[in-house]
This record gives sequence, structure tokens and C-alpha cells, in this order.
Amino acid sequence: MAAAPTTLVTGIGELTTNDDERGRMRDAALVLEGERIAWVGAAADAPDADARVDVEGRAVLPGWVDSHTHLVFAGDRTAEFEARMAGAAYAAGGIAATVEATRAASDEALAATIDRLADEMLRGGTTAFETKTGYGLTVEDEARSAALAGRRADAVTYLGAHLVPPDWRGGAETYVDLVVGDMLDAVAPHVEAIDVFCERGAFDEPQSRRVLEAGRERGLALRVHGNQLGPGPGVRLAVELGAASVDHVAFLDDEEVAMLADSWQGGTGTVATVLPACDLSTRMPLAPARRLLDAGAVIAIATNCNPGTSYTTSMAFCVATAVLQMGLTIEEAVRAATLGGAIALGRDGEAPADGAEPARLPLGRIRPGARADLQVLEAPSITHLAYRPGVPLTRGVWRAGERML
Repeated sequence: MAAAPTTLVTGIGELTTNDDERGRMRDAALVLEGERIAWVGAAADAPDADARVDVEGRAVLPGWVDSHTHLVFAGDRTAEFEARMAGAAYAAGGIAATVEATRAASDEALAATIDRLADEMLRGGTTAFETKTGYGLTVEDEARSAALAGRRADAVTYLGAHLVPPDWRGGAETYVDLVVGDMLDAVAPHVEAIDVFCERGAFDEPQSRRVLEAGRERGLALRVHGNQLGPGPGVRLAVELGAASVDHVAFLDDEEVAMLADSWQGGTGTVATVLPACDLSTRMPLAPARRLLDAGAVIAIATNCNPGTSYTTSMAFCVATAVLQMGLTIEEAVRAATLGGAIALGRDGEAPADGAEPARLPLGRIRPGARADLQVLEAPSITHLAYRPGVPLTRGVWRAGERML
């Protein structure tokens, strides 16, 4: 087999590696070999390569890893957002409007929306993302949502337990029967994780437990929407069942913070995913990211891109918010938006054998063996992501070794 072509990226003013040994490097260089990163080090020590790209003193960091999105949808909820900005309270039931529109949309229309948003993500530096089902809520519509999502997403999560559909003829218990039965059977071949909206107005603790345990029996990773609208059982349930992540976490007491931190004592645990754009859009308290980090928890930052409560694909906006309003340093925020997301998706591990597909290569770090996902900023340092909030700083993007921007 012929060797993969190599590219030397040099002239890097600041390289953020998320590697504990290298950290943030000055005057750095790296070599891409096919889909992988092959070498990282000082520019003066850089090896020869087939091609050379000089980024002229700009900052380079891993591509964003957006570990929580909802891209399979149709319809528009601008009026709901405007009402919320005028003082209306957010409630879980707003999802129903998107469900109706999504069911009525063609496969082609749904795929076009996914492609539009995925392309927008890429232009903003996002090189890997997860997305969920959850706006179909019938066996057929959840299955097609999962299949369509898999065309572009790095990871697909089954969220049949998003809400009891308004046209469901029965209570929540009988709907959960469907979620863990025929619907799970139809969706399982297309997904790698299962999620549940464990919240008032959606699913209570026993119902959420049924959903998660059914997914675990099918070999799916577990995720939880929890503690978004107020105190609730989501975090405790996620930690108890060993969920990969619990997302939103705006309302946490000290015991729940400690539980999330303690879950990592054995080397693996439950990631606390904070969604700052959603907190702002719903006018909820910002999740306590600073408290979580100080306690020893692992956090991720994600957009929660969806049409109702967080219609943004901008990880840079979320990172700036985390620094300016949530008390994180820029290095902590960037790490949470790259490596944190990779950990939440189970994609931060050691590099597999050379024959591995690029889709399974580790994400979120710049180190030999990781997937060659990079972004170049029109700035000398990652500090500018918060120093110049709202400015589109992504200058260049590589995804799996291919230059996309």
C-alpha cells in the first residue's frame, strides 16, 4: 500500500494541543499524514513532507467537537423565541411544534437542513459533531431521522424520549413502552447512544430509567438531558447508570457537583456538558462550569443547536460566553469545546491501529495518531476567541487531513 501524502503545517505562532505533555506551544509545527497527525514539535525540528503550508504566525487548535446538537428538524420557531425574549417562560412543550413540521417534511428537505447546518459548523471550525433524533416520535420518523443524521454526523443519538407526542393516545407510560420496544428496534442499527429528556414536562425518573436501561441492554452509550429547568433527578440518574454525559446541568446542588467529580475516580465517568447558548436563549441560569471544574469534574461545551432554544452552530460564541460569563479561562473553555466533547462521545482514546477508519480516530487533541482535525485562527492566540467576541476568526480548517477551508 502506498504511503499517505504528508503535509507540514508550519509558521504556527501558538499551537493548542490539549496534550498534557505539550500544552500550548510557541513557534510550533505539525505533520499530517493522510487522515492522521503524524508529528508535532518545534518548528526548528520539523521533518520534510510532501507539501508545506505556512500559517504565518496564526494560532492553530483542534477542530471543535460539538457533542450535543439536534439537526434533524423542519419548521420555524422564531415567534416562540420572540415571545420568550418578551418575557414568556420556556417550557418543554415547545418541541411539539417542531415534531409536527418534521413529520410533514420530506427526506430531501430534512437532509438539506442537516447539510446546511453541518456546512455552517465547518466554516466555524467544527470538525466533528453529534446529533440526535427526537423530532419524529413515531417509529418510522425516528428511524428515518437516525438514518439521515448518519450521513453527516460523527455520532448519532436516539432521543425518542424527547417528549410524549401531543397526538399520542395514551399516557407517558405507554409511550415509553413504544420508545423501549418497536421504536428502539427500528432505530438501534443507526445509532450509538440513547438519550432521555429527564425533566418536568417530559419524563420522570422511573420512566427515564426504563429508557436508559433498555438502551444499555442494546449496547448503546447513555446520555441524559438533565437539571435544565430546575432541580431534578437527571444528574443522579446519569451518574448511577454510568452515562457518558449529562447535558444542560444548570441547576446543581453541591452533592450533585461532587457526584459528577467523584464519577471520575476510576478513570472514566460522566461528562457534564454545558450549553451556554441555550441558557442565554431560555433566560435560565448559566450552568456552574467553574464550580464543576474546581470540584474535579470533566466538562464539555456544546451548542445544543436546535430550532427552539439554541439556534446557533457557533462553538466560538459558546467558548466566548464560557470565558466572559461562566468564569472559565480561555484554555479551559477551548479544552471543554474540543477534548471535552471528544470525551463525551467516547472519542478521546489512544490511536487505533494504522488500518482504522478515520471516523474512529481520536478527536480533540493535536498529537500523533489523532484524527487530523485542525482550525487556524485569524489571530495569534486562542485568547482572541474571548478577547474579540462575535468576530468570525476561523481562517482555515482541516478535517481528517483534508483541507476544507
